[in-house]
Amino acid sequence: MDATGIAQREAWLAKTVPPVEQVRPGLWSVPVPMPDNPLRYVLVYAFERPDGIAIIDTGWPTQEAWDALVAGLAAIGASVTDVRATLVTHVHSDHHGLSGRVREASGAWIGMHALEAEVLKQRHDIEAIVRRMYGWVLARGGTDADATALSGTVDELRPWLMLADPDRLIEDGDRPLPELRAVWTPGHTPGHLCYHDDTRGLLFSGDHILPRISPNVSLSSDQPADPLGDFMASLEKAGGLEVGEVLPAHEWRFAGLRERTDDLLRHHEARLAEIRGVLAAWPGATTWHVAEQLTWSRTWPEIQGFIRRSAVGETLAHLARLERLGQVVRGPGPVDAWTLRA
Repeated sequence: MDATGIAQREAWLAKTVPPVEQVRPGLWSVPVPMPDNPLRYVLVYAFERPDGIAIIDTGWPTQEAWDALVAGLAAIGASVTDVRATLVTHVHSDHHGLSGRVREASGAWIGMHALEAEVLKQRHDIEAIVRRMYGWVLARGGTDADATALSGTVDELRPWLMLADPDRLIEDGDRPLPELRAVWTPGHTPGHLCYHDDTRGLLFSGDHILPRISPNVSLSSDQPADPLGDFMASLEKAGGLEVGEVLPAHEWRFAGLRERTDDLLRHHEARLAEIRGVLAAWPGATTWHVAEQLTWSRTWPEIQGFIRRSAVGETLAHLARLERLGQVVRGPGPVDAWTLRA
């Protein structure tokens, strides 16, 4: 796997935001910052159209991100008012957060997979979301203090959850732009879409395939029963595409799609093996306890807030995958208790 976005990788290593770049004739990469987030920026892709521009994703719902998007489009000789279409990879707020504001400014239509639109419908009752999250943390083996800390409040969650509904639904195989074919890649979210430019051999991979890390694959109330299984199947699907360069939503562009999907599959197989080892040592462990024992990029006490919630959700997704494979059993009580199947 080779980095092709050299300036992007150098900026990543320098902990700065990369420049706006022309990737191909009529195609640009526009970085939009994500303050106080380890991913630091999302890469918006802008396509020149006969009547304006189309973009993939929009960025974080903050004024700083909006200003960066406006400035980035100006750098390529365009304006937000020129946007005619917004293709959403998935509805996480760093990708879909500014879509509504772009639509208000330009009249652009917003397109996403139907399952992402369903996720948005579930978010209208934020009080219910807070209650579900509180109960979810307790069911994983967290304490009352953990549940309070990780559930959030209505006021905290509202800006990140109340995002724009779509104007169009995009299904697997659709062509929202003549040069782009939608590729449904569930796992990170139920309706995650990649977009394949099959003429130029490009894959806009969203969060599905990143060059440095695996995206978070969590099991929560808005995910199906086996998101990790879906994610691994999606990696096999994407890895079979004819692609010369991958254009992800974070970090940097790279070549070597099949090598990267194989690497991600090996990573998750190793994680499943690590969890089996934890359960061999601690039969009956809760999801929370299993998560505490796993290898992370930082120590468990350093993992706080939404990152801790994501870590527990990812652990649960791996346990659910093992359960689906018949390798572990979950106890019948209200709090998770996992054991290896004899």
